Amino acid sequence: MFPDLSGPAHKPAGGGKPRRLVVLLHGLGADGNDLIGLAPYWAPLLPEAEFVAPDAPFPCDMAPVGRQWFSLQDRSPAAILAGVRAAAPMLDAFIDASLAARGLGDEALALVGFSQGTMMSLHVGLRRAKPCAGIVGYSGALIGADALGQEIRARPPVLLVHGDADEVVPPQALPQAVRALESAGVAVASLVSPGLGHGIDEAGLRRGGAFLREAFGL
Repeated sequence: MFPDLSGPAHKPAGGGKPRRLVVLLHGLGADGNDLIGLAPYWAPLLPEAEFVAPDAPFPCDMAPVGRQWFSLQDRSPAAILAGVRAAAPMLDAFIDASLAARGLGDEALALVGFSQGTMMSLHVGLRRAKPCAGIVGYSGALIGADALGQEIRARPPVLLVHGDADEVVPPQALPQAVRALESAGVAVASLVSPGLGHGIDEAGLRRGGAFLREAFGL
């Protein structure tokens, strides 16, 4: 068994029952309170969407506070892929429960990740039985690209955003991910933010909001 995930939520700006769900997945050493801060920015664009930001399942093993989806003590590709695979069922279960509680299907779901959260969003979102509306990934990478062609089950549209001065996840992770996703038949848009390090800037937020509106058919 694995732990049930939970975290902060931001109710629909328009009030009433949510008709869409945006799951925000934080990076290493943060928690759900970090990315739920995106909700007030996008809520006016998506007035019928509820935003939820689960805490990752494990305490961060590289800092005294914060959470992690998987350890980065060993940064070999095999170890990272194993970590992503181990956390994936927990995220899948959270998504399933969150959609069921609101009476929504995958077509009403969007995944948004930052760094490790992007790695989780891409891995899980492309392997669910039904496609979600879209995936937005900031400052992340596509893990296990070699296996994607055999494992992919869903092909939602994807937006990837990365700073060209990212000191944590190399900027070349973006074009590498784009090539692998396109090879697997996924429609990908991308944005490189000049001078941006490991973070999210105003341009990335605007592009992400526009992408989500389009993904939801608004």
